[in-house]
Amino acid sequence: MNDARKKLKDAKRIVIKVGTSTLAYPQTKKLNLYRIDHLIREISDLHNSGKEIIFVTSGAIAAGINKMGLSEKPDTVTENQALAAIGQGVLMHIYEKFFAEYGKTMAQLLLTGNDTIDEHARENSRNSLLAILKMGVIPVINENDAVATDEIKIGDNDNLSAMVATMIDAEVLIILTDIDGVYSANPKIDSNAKLIDEIDEINEEIEKLAGGPGTKLGTGGMYTKIQAAKIAKSAGITMLIVPGKDIECLRKSLSGEKIGTIFPAQKKI
Repeated sequence: MNDARKKLKDAKRIVIKVGTSTLAYPQTKKLNLYRIDHLIREISDLHNSGKEIIFVTSGAIAAGINKMGLSEKPDTVTENQALAAIGQGVLMHIYEKFFAEYGKTMAQLLLTGNDTIDEHARENSRNSLLAILKMGVIPVINENDAVATDEIKIGDNDNLSAMVATMIDAEVLIILTDIDGVYSANPKIDSNAKLIDEIDEINEEIEKLAGGPGTKLGTGGMYTKIQAAKIAKSAGITMLIVPGKDIECLRKSLSGEKIGTIFPAQKKI
């Protein structure tokens, strides 16, 4: 176990971001309730151990697709905004039900990128989050896709999670996705591609490896995750990209096991 992974055991405040591709079945586009149940159970158990958890989630549009009985994601921004508005309540109801089963209280916050950049809005958001954490409640954050036109186009929940992590002085950011981590090449077309365990420096070569968007259901690809890693690292936060299909991915990550790709925090001078 390397030093960066060893330190994860002692992390107190953790941001966990889950992507749509982890929350929904790729074939039917419907929500994977089995996976969501296990994810909420893992988060609740981490909370029981004394850790502060901030949960950033995608999936509102997928929930809207499910609710409306559609077979695929629409092409227009306005239709996706409408589905996000429909799906937000559905998704939060599911989360609240599962959290309650494990004895936890959650609080929903709808944010946009502006809430993490504008000085006044950022301070308000930070104060709200810290108050929620102090109450022993788990904040569940999703981007306000119903009105955030730019964010819905680029799928910015990865960057949002990194900005939230910096806002509340988190120690670790864990991004759950539908692949195992960052590879040396595209594993779908190159059988020699190897999973990169640790990335100390994000250079042009690493950014090229990220490629474009990954799935049709989600709106973000590996590129946005690399950008999130840049934000996190520069703020002294360690970030991990881990496979959401592994129902024990959070426990394994925070116990120091070798899973996914780790971006060690940049040492502060």
